[in-house]
Amino acid sequence: MSNKRIDERDEIIRKTAQKDIDEEQAIIEENEKENSSEEEVNEDELKESKEKDNEKGKTEENLQNQYLRLVADYQNLKRRTEKEKTDIYAFANEKIIIDLLNVLDNFERATLHIEESPDKNLANGMKMIYKQFKEVMEKNGVSEIVTTGEDFDTKYHHAVSTDSSSELESGKVSEVLQKGYSLRNKVIRPAMVKVVE
Repeated sequence: MSNKRIDERDEIIRKTAQKDIDEEQAIIEENEKENSSEEEVNEDELKESKEKDNEKGKTEENLQNQYLRLVADYQNLKRRTEKEKTDIYAFANEKIIIDLLNVLDNFERATLHIEESPDKNLANGMKMIYKQFKEVMEKNGVSEIVTTGEDFDTKYHHAVSTDSSSELESGKVSEVLQKGYSLRNKVIRPAMVKVVE
């Protein structure tokens, strides 16, 4: 939701609340004027005056309740808007991070095979770049989902095959085929795993 629409909505709520306050103030002033006049009143007029006061009291109470509801609605709207803003800022980079995960996977595969290279400087340089890449991702809230040996959980894992293992009990993850990642505790890519039968 854009800030302009939020500001417009806030302004409408403020105007409505101010209108209710003005009406309530007018009723209160009218009551004060009536009470300040010192006229002789007979019994019929006294009864009529009490009935009017009761009606005005009910009207004031209704207006007060409406005002309190408007204030509560405004506070709820404000909280909800702040939460939406926080979520937008927290997950604004989600799409680009998901795209970079494939680059991270390929980099990891390359560092595993670069050790066979006769050029050790190249191997060390690739490892340093890979380490720096992972640190940048972690600094931005990306964390790897721990999987091997854990219970299979559909929130964090995507099973692509089953495995028979004497070391692990049934329902445990035996092998990770592709790492899973989360962004600020939100799973953005589940891990592809093999599960023990």
